[in-house]
Amino acid sequence: MQYVNMFEAKTNLSKLVEAIETGREDEVVIARNGRPVARLAPLAEKPVGKRLGVAKGVFVLPDTFDADNEVIAHMFGSETV
Repeated sequence: MQYVNMFEAKTNLSKLVEAIETGREDEVVIARNGRPVARLAPLAEKPVGKRLGVAKGVFVLPDTFDADNEVIAHMFGSETV
């Protein structure tokens, strides 16, 4: 972990970001008047979620899938679909 003062952080921001980006530094703590006030750290990568359509062609929707819509709507208090 590297500590830098505010002036040094402003002057060398691109170098500090590059150090984080390349993994040379885990985080950089920025201090004002010798007191830590901010932290520069890498963003956690977002996990890639499941994409829509991954089962395309694997599952066939039956023709009767919507057959009970009116019954289900009535169960929830609706008279029309």
